[in-house]
Amino acid sequence: MTQTRYLSGTALACLLAASGGAQAQVQIDWWHAMGGELGELLEGVAQGFNESQSDFVVNPSFRGTYTETMTGAVAAFRARQHPHIVQVFEVGTGTMMAAEGAIYPIYQLMADFDVPFDPDAYLPAVVGYYTDPDGNMLSFPFNSSTPIMYYNKDIFAAAGLDPETPPRTWAELEAAAAAIMDSGAAPCGFTTRWPSWVQLENFLALHNLPLGTRMNGFEGFDSELVLNQHEALVRHWDNLAAWQQSGAFRWAGGGPGPDAGPLFYSGECAIMMESSAGRAGVLRNADFNVGFGMLPYYDDVPGAPQNSIIGGATLWVLAGKSDEEYEGVARFFEYLSLPEVQAAWHQATGYLPITQAAWDLGEEQGYYAANPGSDISIEQMNLNPPTENSSGLRFGNFVQIRDIISEEMEALIIGAKTGQQAADDVVRRGNALLREFEAALN
Repeated sequence: MTQTRYLSGTALACLLAASGGAQAQVQIDWWHAMGGELGELLEGVAQGFNESQSDFVVNPSFRGTYTETMTGAVAAFRARQHPHIVQVFEVGTGTMMAAEGAIYPIYQLMADFDVPFDPDAYLPAVVGYYTDPDGNMLSFPFNSSTPIMYYNKDIFAAAGLDPETPPRTWAELEAAAAAIMDSGAAPCGFTTRWPSWVQLENFLALHNLPLGTRMNGFEGFDSELVLNQHEALVRHWDNLAAWQQSGAFRWAGGGPGPDAGPLFYSGECAIMMESSAGRAGVLRNADFNVGFGMLPYYDDVPGAPQNSIIGGATLWVLAGKSDEEYEGVARFFEYLSLPEVQAAWHQATGYLPITQAAWDLGEEQGYYAANPGSDISIEQMNLNPPTENSSGLRFGNFVQIRDIISEEMEALIIGAKTGQQAADDVVRRGNALLREFEAALN
């Protein structure tokens, strides 16, 4: 196979010409959940593979949100009209693992077709999320991200704050928000996207606290949520409600937050907590100097900050296709692992490089030196070796549990519940869904 190299680290589809073939090419269908600019970049990746060889053609197809894409693929599998590859977000991992007979594990796929595959080449914080208890990789970590802090340097300067020094702790952030509002530099201190992911899941990981038992579900689907047992989380949620009342914080909804971006881009809020994969969008929409920082933590919690956990999605291979087609899938994953492909994807999108070689290539290219803050996500993910509390989550029905978390946080923010009441209700309602999922497996 002739491998193709990118002309630059930021032009995903600008590839050297590759030889074509007259023989019929094996078609590989790839369902994904990336629209807009990310979708265009994803299509560039597929185009790069297609032009790098003449035996296989990967056909990407946008299928809506992550939830819509996963549920659509499950329905298609039952009708035997499914794709070869489906992109599934990280909270769907437990559901996919439980779908016995429906998936073709990546480690087995690569071994069956004798395609080079070294799990040690991938970043441990990424790989660990998608491996079974024996350390075997089940899906391919295509787009992994972690939340970071974006801040408006111009507002910081106007408020008399050092624009090169973002707040490290929640106490420092609270003080910065007060200075920003008191000075009139902005009416709001900070906002957040993805409240469950940022203000619960990553909050607990950074403070080395378990969200649930059984190693956050990694050791079995008989796990239970225990987030309501942590004083630090309850305190933080009560603080969010108080900061909402004072104006230091602005709630923008329970999902990605349709208003969080505009609140930040307009200068209404000085800080936004958002995915590292939002970097390109932030830089495109902001007409001010953007700073980057790690998520804040409470410095009175022992061991904090520990490390953040990933979001994003992986590529799962569905069963029921021919060996010829699966060889194409394996070759495509080999292509996706190339340092130049991963480095280009990482640099263009803000997603994490999944291999150490891709990170090293970025350093050699001078990307991180030329783009300050672009390495914040990697640094935060690797603050410390992951613990049982900071390796990720693997709960059944967690897509629905996230909806519950959003509902309870909304009740907290409007003053209908205390932090303890909201956390208790997340646990009560979430554990009921965990038991439903467990029962459905038997």
